[in-house]
Amino acid sequence: MLIDTHCHLDAAEFDADRDDVVADAVTAGVRAIVIPAIERANFDIVRDLAHRVPGGRYALGIHPLYVHRAQDADLRHLREAIERALPDPRFVAIGEIGLDFFVKDIASGPARDKQERFYRAQLDLAVEFGLPLLLHVRRSQDILLKYLRRLPRSPGGIAHAYNGSDQQTDAFIAHGFALGVGGEMTYERSRQIRRHAATRAIEHLVLETDSPDIAPAWLTAENRRNTPAQVRGVAQALAALRETSVEEIVSGTGASAQRVLPRLALLQD
Repeated sequence: MLIDTHCHLDAAEFDADRDDVVADAVTAGVRAIVIPAIERANFDIVRDLAHRVPGGRYALGIHPLYVHRAQDADLRHLREAIERALPDPRFVAIGEIGLDFFVKDIASGPARDKQERFYRAQLDLAVEFGLPLLLHVRRSQDILLKYLRRLPRSPGGIAHAYNGSDQQTDAFIAHGFALGVGGEMTYERSRQIRRHAATRAIEHLVLETDSPDIAPAWLTAENRRNTPAQVRGVAQALAALRETSVEEIVSGTGASAQRVLPRLALLQD
């Protein structure tokens, strides 16, 4: 099954032609699109959108880049939203959550402390409700792992847009995470990402776009907006890198996605 495991389909970049974007994805063979929330304000938006589009799925969480404007009450609201969503087969994970130490303004001091506090609180929710994670990993691998190790059990899930050392990669896999492979893998300069994509077992890889961001190499300078249909091209690029068939990549990564996000299998459109 061809699955885009990470697509911000609710983004304003799609307001003018969202239905056409979804139709293009369906034509490309995309069977499921996972739409992560980023803050309290879009919890209902991603849920409603996932119910409206073919193959729509959603996750609920507070993104590290939006933690600075979140309130403690938002964590309570998230918990309530998760409880309401549990009976919904289109609800698949907690996310997008994690830590971002690339953006300087939030990488140190009180802003970093708040990021870590919200991350810990959302990890606790994942453990409480038995849900996997869509994990934002940006120059924060070791700290993310530090808090995962403190849990009674790891929720697992997907390490989104993953890039890390061999040792860090082994640790994320050991904690039940698959590695999100997307547009960055299509650039020759992304040597470490490409090496992981080429050499790790297919059961540890899933496909994603992060649309409308992280455009693949073939999109032109005039049109850098990424779309979920591009996950087909990501599959083709990964097949070339691994010297295997596209069918093998689609089958293997689809099975991986359903393993780490088990609720994907609850609903077949």
